[in-house]
Amino acid sequence: MTSTQTSPLRFLKGHGTENDFVIVPDAENALDLPPAAVARLCDRRAGIGGDGLLHVVRSAAHPEARHLADEAEWFMDYRNADGSVAEMCGNGVRVFARYLEHAGHVTAGEVPVATRGGVKHVHLDKDGSVTVAMGRAVLPEAAATITVDGRSWPSRNVNMGNPHAVAFVEDLDHAGTLSTEPAYAPASVYPDGVNIEFVVDRGPRHVAMRVHERGAAETRSCGTGACAVAVAAARRDGADPAESGTPVTYIVDVLGGTLVITEHPDGRIDMTGPAVIVAEGTVDPAWLATGPGNAAAAGIETVND
Repeated sequence: MTSTQTSPLRFLKGHGTENDFVIVPDAENALDLPPAAVARLCDRRAGIGGDGLLHVVRSAAHPEARHLADEAEWFMDYRNADGSVAEMCGNGVRVFARYLEHAGHVTAGEVPVATRGGVKHVHLDKDGSVTVAMGRAVLPEAAATITVDGRSWPSRNVNMGNPHAVAFVEDLDHAGTLSTEPAYAPASVYPDGVNIEFVVDRGPRHVAMRVHERGAAETRSCGTGACAVAVAAARRDGADPAESGTPVTYIVDVLGGTLVITEHPDGRIDMTGPAVIVAEGTVDPAWLATGPGNAAAAGIETVND
């Protein structure tokens, strides 16, 4: 059965290249976090604020991750800022691993993390940077045209466990405000929505990007998006590690910092960047329990077996 959450809800706040997240530790998956509650917690004015929420659960305790429990003890149950469920988040998984270290669940070194996009292998470096083995990119042939304020660009379809449309533009300002989702057609290419990256060149194997993340509007950074951009840029530049046998590395500047993306000859993609825990505390139980605009009304519940 379930009962309404009335005790304080513990949270932390972290970011990776300023892609920020509300972190909710819940090892035994005792909390039910419906979309409205997640959106309320991620609200930057009435809640804690974040581009998404990292629900920290033991894999064995979550029905979507039990089959991965032998490979990874911890599951990143990732939610977009609007409360919708997402397969993966590259910056999020770095912050997730940093939280596990912060909480004493793991130490520096290799950390496997279960996600809806599979098990991601994370390396916590002693210098503070975090490297994530992001898997392999899939390059579907179907592509969409992106349109903003009367300008249109072809895009490259890159799937990193979640869908991306990468458009190379002359100026990042051409992306507009990105407060709403840019138009893309045909919509059938991305039946579940898409993350859209706008990219300009900064130098040899050095690009900069802005991104509209599915379910979150523009964010300061997107890890899977940076990987998609690096792969799309490499193919545009005639570089394919599978053919050359040589790794290809791109520096990708995002609004919140810099990520380093390396694609290996076997298709593996590594992403390296910072991850920081900046605060922790509890949500006011009165806000949770009563009054307009509260999380209890949004439906946060404690699950009791």
